[in-house]
Amino acid sequence: MNMSSVLHRSLKSTLPSVVGGEGSYLVDDAGNRYLDACGGAAVSCLGHDNAKVIAALKHQLDQVSFAHTSFFTNAPAEELAKFLVDRAPEGTGAGRVMFLGSGSEAMEAALKLARQYHLERGQPERVRIIARSPSYHGNTLGALATGGHAGRRAPFQPLLMEVGHIEAPYAYRLRESGETEADYARRMADLLEAKILELGPRNVMAFVAEPVVGASLGTQPAPAGYFKRIREICDAHDVLFIADEVMCGMGRTGSLFALEQEGICADITTLAKGLGAGYQPIAAVMAAEKVISAIETGSGTLWNGHTYMSHAVATAGALAVQQVIEDDGLLANVRARGGQLQQSLHVRLAQHPNVGDIRGRGLFWSIEAVADRDTKAPFPVERSVAQNIQAEAFARGVMTYSAQGCADGRLGDHVLLAPAYTSTPDEIERIADTLAAAVNAALDAQA
Repeated sequence: MNMSSVLHRSLKSTLPSVVGGEGSYLVDDAGNRYLDACGGAAVSCLGHDNAKVIAALKHQLDQVSFAHTSFFTNAPAEELAKFLVDRAPEGTGAGRVMFLGSGSEAMEAALKLARQYHLERGQPERVRIIARSPSYHGNTLGALATGGHAGRRAPFQPLLMEVGHIEAPYAYRLRESGETEADYARRMADLLEAKILELGPRNVMAFVAEPVVGASLGTQPAPAGYFKRIREICDAHDVLFIADEVMCGMGRTGSLFALEQEGICADITTLAKGLGAGYQPIAAVMAAEKVISAIETGSGTLWNGHTYMSHAVATAGALAVQQVIEDDGLLANVRARGGQLQQSLHVRLAQHPNVGDIRGRGLFWSIEAVADRDTKAPFPVERSVAQNIQAEAFARGVMTYSAQGCADGRLGDHVLLAPAYTSTPDEIERIADTLAAAVNAALDAQA
């Protein structure tokens, strides 16, 4: 019987206790080593024992750990904000950044910031949000309502605000036979304009989307041209574009900001996970200059505050993380090892009778498991295929991230990989080998 006093995610299982980290590996109290191929949830982008980040945290603790931001700013927060603004996608302008504790907090703050922007400009009628389905934007009520994952929303549906949703580009299931990528991108992007017109252009506050969809759809990039059309539609209707880069940003897809590869900028961007690499809890909201200008010429006051905003230790750690990524040229390694992972997965699994799709970008890849490759029929939910693949990989000493619901919010199994930016070629090969073995073991056991 589990005697833990911690309210764990599962009350019916006992977890191993982690006691150490060595590069891309975690070590439990029995001495078992696990290759972290998913960063927990695409968090640990520098592995688990980076000396420079640890030194930066210790140094800041020797100075000051916390001072409330209604009284003080601090150097790490100021330097980290400048670092991010200086490297933001072209068109962002000077902009500013606020720092919070989690991706869910960041999304809540982003929605409030979008609302304030329109109020400061004398447009109080703009209250409607449009997002995509499936998507996931956090677990607090506002973020959960914005997300379009039916399974995660269902228990809390009566508590959620009304949000409009359009389909996310999901080529495996939604691209029509013979449809060019350009036509597919245009058709999917134009769903936004149709929804804006349905809700009333003067009523829509913001559109929220992940540049590369993470947990809910399994590392799904958008087709070329999709986000340029999204930007055009938002501009035409004075709707703010909020880019959720909590999972796909900060280098995960091969560029610091995922939107860099789409050739546009967002009005508001949420960041987390790879921002601090798990060394301290931290998230961020970056607002473009046009959003900041409306507030600065209006009330001049941010109408949203959190106790631990701009926490000195958290921002010091995140600044060190970003400096390591830049100074060590790790984005180049993300692209190189990402190409290797893509190829390795295709070699081992592209012809597997129960692997329908392999998709991703950078060091952000997923396989989608299906009951029938010809019809693309998903497995029944109760078979827990993705979870069983994860368990088989874990038993072999490799951590992966399983999820269900990519097909319709409930059905659809995928397994996500997000290894460290410092991954070696040998580690990538082990990840691919182990995932292939886990797929075979999980499906053979259920045959």
